[in-house]
Amino acid sequence: MKRRDLVQALEAAGHHWVREGDHTTMYKPGVPKDQPPLRGLIQVPRHSEINEITAKSVLKQAGIVPTENRRP
Repeated sequence: MKRRDLVQALEAAGHHWVREGDHTTMYKPGVPKDQPPLRGLIQVPRHSEINEITAKSVLKQAGIVPTENRRP
């Protein structure tokens, strides 16, 4: 998965950029007030191409269901 696609999915879900780490970019969960808050920061590796397993893990931490696992 391309990094830009992963970042667009996070930002579309309301997550906000926090800071740049050594090898990752940190995002803060942004959730509506009617849902319980997610804890911690979501770390996105700073590579142009991200391994599918890593991308699924990042999306799971963010509370986003990957598009290939969504039911119609």
